[in-house]
Amino acid sequence: MEGTIRCAANYIPLSPISFLERSALVYRDRLSIVYGDLTFTWQQTRDRCVKLASSLSSYYQINPRDVVAVLAPNIPEMYELHFAVPMAGAILCTLNIRHDSTMVSTLLKHSSSKLIFVDYQFIDVVRGAIEIMLKSGAAVPQIVFIPDSIQKSGQPKSKFMEYGSLLEIGSLDFEIRRPNDECDPIALNYTSGTTSSPKGVVYSHRGAYLNSLAAALLNEMPSMSVYLWTVPMFHCNGWCLTWAVAAQGGTNVCIRTVTAKGIFESISRHKVTHMSGAPTVLNMMCNAPVNERVPLPGKVLVMTGGAPPPSQVLFSMEKLGFHVCHSYGLTETYGPGTICTWKPEWDPLPLETQAKIKARQGVNHIGLEEVDVKDPVTMKSVPWDAKTIGEVMLRGNTVMNGYLKDTKATEEAFKGGWFRSGDLGVRHSDGYIELKDRSKDIIISGGENISTIEVESVLFRHPAVLDAAVVGRPDDHWGETPCAFVKLKQGYEVSGDALIAYCREKLPHFMAPRTVVFEELPKTSTGKTQKFVLREKAKAMRSLSLQGKSKL
Repeated sequence: MEGTIRCAANYIPLSPISFLERSALVYRDRLSIVYGDLTFTWQQTRDRCVKLASSLSSYYQINPRDVVAVLAPNIPEMYELHFAVPMAGAILCTLNIRHDSTMVSTLLKHSSSKLIFVDYQFIDVVRGAIEIMLKSGAAVPQIVFIPDSIQKSGQPKSKFMEYGSLLEIGSLDFEIRRPNDECDPIALNYTSGTTSSPKGVVYSHRGAYLNSLAAALLNEMPSMSVYLWTVPMFHCNGWCLTWAVAAQGGTNVCIRTVTAKGIFESISRHKVTHMSGAPTVLNMMCNAPVNERVPLPGKVLVMTGGAPPPSQVLFSMEKLGFHVCHSYGLTETYGPGTICTWKPEWDPLPLETQAKIKARQGVNHIGLEEVDVKDPVTMKSVPWDAKTIGEVMLRGNTVMNGYLKDTKATEEAFKGGWFRSGDLGVRHSDGYIELKDRSKDIIISGGENISTIEVESVLFRHPAVLDAAVVGRPDDHWGETPCAFVKLKQGYEVSGDALIAYCREKLPHFMAPRTVVFEELPKTSTGKTQKFVLREKAKAMRSLSLQGKSKL
């Protein structure tokens, strides 16, 4: 338009760095971080991050776009690195604390990390990774050791530079390196590693900024909220809530280990208002012994995602005093991309109906342009009939830049102009989407598609079932039949036949499990069931059908 101008006054690249700068001004003396008896204010957090950025630049010669890795749990240092590393112009790469030395060496090599911060608990993992890299002739990163700031005994001594020492040599006069382009990378997040080749997902300053604001909105997070860290900060940068809490001047309550007892105690002690967690975390809380539960000081809003929450878990959480909202997303969408926005007209509905609605993945949040369910071949939108299955696809400013050093995978992911999630779902008449399965998890039995999510939701309703996962078991006649892996609640007993009969009462017979295996379910660090492990176990079982004469 004539007369408009783009200049330094009206165009400043978006970056979450600005959230910390603002909170240090507006909320300077309010608590930013609580970890045991250790506390920091927002002014202190800002100063520590600037000094750390200064040391990264001057002492380690970290340059813009260099990658700095970290292997640590939800501790204050992990939080500070989410600002300090970008302030140095570098890219933060948060690694999964459940990875072994082999995987860590692979990711350090792939990311070309120049430096790695490592918590004392995982120093042996990193030492092992460095040894593997040296044997292969790869360049190895330098190491900064993070001792526990509240546990003074029982920690290994280290010959490496310590986090506190690095802070001491930093300068508050350091000029923060803001991005020249808001699409410059701020973080590198590797997919969960449930396959042999995790991909490096590149986040931009712009995407992180927008998704952080969206996260604050969908969590109904007002200023000065108190957020309990139960989601790993290494997972999608804590679903972008590392930056979102700073945007609202909230308090970050850090806990090293996530237990039901620790969660309830932290909520009571610090008057927590918000938290997040996968359904497995919620399930753990619901089944905590009565003596570990503490009455809540007020309503606590919980955002869950990663898998549809079973209705029984939702009922139990609400009964305990929590308000659960359901989100959906992937590493490639900075974590949450959709939200099941609740409508007041649903309040009078029966609890079972409410739970089914709340378990849907919903609609795109305010920071994402669009979500749709499409035919992956024709790219046409499926009818809003809650029946026609298609692939969930997303597009907008909070979708990744791409996969690091993998142009082919990036092009495949964005084929057709949308990000292809690999998740299968339907769209309801109100526009809300509902996942039916991962494309690789859907069971095809006798030509019929079976949603493992639907079968699992029925299993979770059984009073004896604590955890459940369903995969396809190869079958000579039917192609596949449902195989359920189940973990029972402590003190409960039930037979596999009884569970099968229970499912057949509530599902078409072809959808009910024909095999039940009782065992602990393998999980990723973010609480997702490792179905590829269970598929291999089911694959090793003999076919139930004999010469094509079996009947369902």
